[in-house]
Amino acid sequence: MGTDRLYNAIGLSMKAGKAKSGAFAVERTVRAGKAKLVLLEETASEATKTHYEQLCAAHGVPFRTVETVGSAIGKDSHIVMAVTDPSFRDMIERAMRNTDEKRG
Repeated sequence: MGTDRLYNAIGLSMKAGKAKSGAFAVERTVRAGKAKLVLLEETASEATKTHYEQLCAAHGVPFRTVETVGSAIGKDSHIVMAVTDPSFRDMIERAMRNTDEKRG
């Protein structure tokens, strides 16, 4: 159930227009200072993970990996997204904590 809540929150942020997906859009959003959280699929390559970790660290943006991004937002080919609203960021992070607690 916790996982459902997480992916529902991710999908809702996209439907509400409070997120950007795809490599170019995410990089532009982070560099513009509009990103509040960046999510990357766990299946991304180590080079991709390192790239986004460094980008987010340089701009002070929280970075997290999740099992899937694309299917949660209805764009299967997208593996990265940036949440642009602090309320949606908080909702997603709460759902992530709840998911982790249920696993542990």
